[in-house]
Amino acid sequence: MSRRLPIVAVDGPAGSGKTTVSRLVAQRLGYVVLDTGALYRTLALATSRAGLDPGRDELGAFCEQLIARNAIVLEPGSEGSSRVLLDGEDVSHAIRTPEMSARASVISALPPVRQALLELQRQMGEGGGVVVEGRDIGSVVFPDAEAKFFLTASLERRAERRFLELTGRTEPPSLGNVLDQVAERDRRDSERAVAPLVQAAGAELLDSTDLGIDEVVERIVRAVRRIEARLQSGAAS
Repeated sequence: MSRRLPIVAVDGPAGSGKTTVSRLVAQRLGYVVLDTGALYRTLALATSRAGLDPGRDELGAFCEQLIARNAIVLEPGSEGSSRVLLDGEDVSHAIRTPEMSARASVISALPPVRQALLELQRQMGEGGGVVVEGRDIGSVVFPDAEAKFFLTASLERRAERRFLELTGRTEPPSLGNVLDQVAERDRRDSERAVAPLVQAAGAELLDSTDLGIDEVVERIVRAVRRIEARLQSGAAS
């Protein structure tokens, strides 16, 4: 389809800064953030509350039912962030725990769960003017995205970032435990049979190990502005 504004796909492993970068890029561009990781984490929370084991056959049907009745809603939050509602309850903080992160990684490897969310994500972003972050956005969800980026950093730097994110919690884990969790998440995401974590064809690689957030954001914004100009020129001709 022809879009006047691009879809911006930001993929990368855990702790690479995708969420922060995507939020700031969207603010600069005036776009909407579609946090697909939050969708999977919300499914993880819902299945946990329902007492469903991540490996049970009915997990896919359960997720399909949630989506069919619009139980999961993303709303614009403050400063470019998103609020996540589950059956009307704001679960934006409840889904950001190490337990939900690990559970989301497990259930996201299940084909029925990924299929259930695939169409929802495409519906939310197909018109363009969105920044979509996740692990398979440029490769599977929006392979036709006009702007693709793969954001990464060293394992140690990503673990440090995740550790700092969790230090304000009541019982923060140790840095060593966080590093192990991030490494295990990398392994699961990269080795899963369905939509593994890969750098999509045509995606620009951005290694933020030694780059500041502002520099990463600036590089993406400049690239997207060039793509916007090309799209607008094509639409006008």
